[in-house]
Amino acid sequence: MIGLVLALVIATLTAVTAIALARRRWRLDTGALRRRLFSLGAERRMPACAEPINDLPAPVARFLHRVLRAGQSVPRHVRIEWAGQFNLGRPGADKWVPFTAVQDFAPAAPGFVWDARMRIAPGVAVHVRDGYVAGQGSMRASVLGLVPIVNRAGGGTLATAALQRYLGEAIWLPAALLPGAGVRWEPIDDRRARATIGDAAAGATLEFRFGTDGLVESVYADSRTFDDGKHPPSQQAWQARVLRYGEFDGVKVPAEAVVEWLLSGGAYAYWRGRPLRIAYDAAATE
Repeated sequence: MIGLVLALVIATLTAVTAIALARRRWRLDTGALRRRLFSLGAERRMPACAEPINDLPAPVARFLHRVLRAGQSVPRHVRIEWAGQFNLGRPGADKWVPFTAVQDFAPAAPGFVWDARMRIAPGVAVHVRDGYVAGQGSMRASVLGLVPIVNRAGGGTLATAALQRYLGEAIWLPAALLPGAGVRWEPIDDRRARATIGDAAAGATLEFRFGTDGLVESVYADSRTFDDGKHPPSQQAWQARVLRYGEFDGVKVPAEAVVEWLLSGGAYAYWRGRPLRIAYDAAATE
């Protein structure tokens, strides 16, 4: 009996130690990716946003006039703390789990690092880290930071999808949608405009759709890489819809949104969330 108890104690201590070491390694790796992002943002000179907003397509000009503070410049670093739910199910069989995340953006790079925890059971979390840094997209997920589920990084379609995500999420840092931040705008009609951003390694284009109030209602891509981990990756239509707006640090941004794949069988929502805090020009810390 004593031997069994001792074995259980040793096994428990071993598991706790392994989890603690894995979490520490996760934090170190995340910190290293953030430092690389911040370094790129610091190295690259951000052009002055001197272009008059009124020279942009009409719906874009209306939007930026509504959401930007007077004289607002492109931030060097934005940190957003998130809460929401992620769908770990499949089309027709939703399985929503709660998540919290910290996301860092560096518009001058351009790029981002997203570090999230998804609670899949009491005491059990999946660690998720996505990013676009130095022209490379990355996706990593592991249970408790210990058991790998996804580990991908590289250019090509992965980088394009990550840069599309950056461009779509720029509605939470709208000064990053100014031409001085490297975004090119083309008119479509009075309620839509096309935005394009790129660097030496990848490029991304999204369609922004505006409501009668001048605010962005949704961001749309007719082709984005859909990879559910169960089937070969495919190109599918995608959109992010704003559910409501709020004000953070004096900037009007979405207070809640949902992100969906537009599949042949209908819309499949996989992310819904809200920012808890947004810090513009936050100190670039790990």
